[in-house]
Amino acid sequence: MKSNLQIISGKYRGKKLSLPVDARPTQNMARGALFNILNGVLDTGKPLTVWDVFAGSGAFGLECLSRFNNSNVIFTDNTKSSIDTIRKNLDSIKENAKIEMVDAISVIPKFGATADLVFVDPPYADFGLGLLFVKKLGKIAKSGAILIWEFESVQQTPKIDDGWEILKDKTYGRARFMFLIKK
Repeated sequence: MKSNLQIISGKYRGKKLSLPVDARPTQNMARGALFNILNGVLDTGKPLTVWDVFAGSGAFGLECLSRFNNSNVIFTDNTKSSIDTIRKNLDSIKENAKIEMVDAISVIPKFGATADLVFVDPPYADFGLGLLFVKKLGKIAKSGAILIWEFESVQQTPKIDDGWEILKDKTYGRARFMFLIKK
């Protein structure tokens, strides 16, 4: 699918990204704002394991590969069109990353304990899926792990527990982003 989605900053700045069918990507402006916030809380001087959970086009993880030279990115999604799109986007920037077509909840034990940065953007129609993911990840995430949870701005503020602390809560148009850190 043709789009205006692109990598915003770093070594692949301006690189156009493909979208899977029926995608609802995080827009360029909102993604840029997210990374401005992350710059203040992430230690980018050390190796960084990033998990782009409901990856879609992979835009978040691709942005990490562009910005953070020492990042190791894991992309997961449960649709073939998304996995194919992520592969295409990765091939276009000549980077390596782990890509798995799986149910995100089922691989929390596999990826959750080692991730430094997790981006969770489930379908807006399934708010409960995001909440379930955050709760389950909270049981095994390492101290200092940062989670960004995107959901529709009309949702009420969810009860956050399992050792997460809210760093920021920002709304950009239809999208709301909660920045959480594991205590």
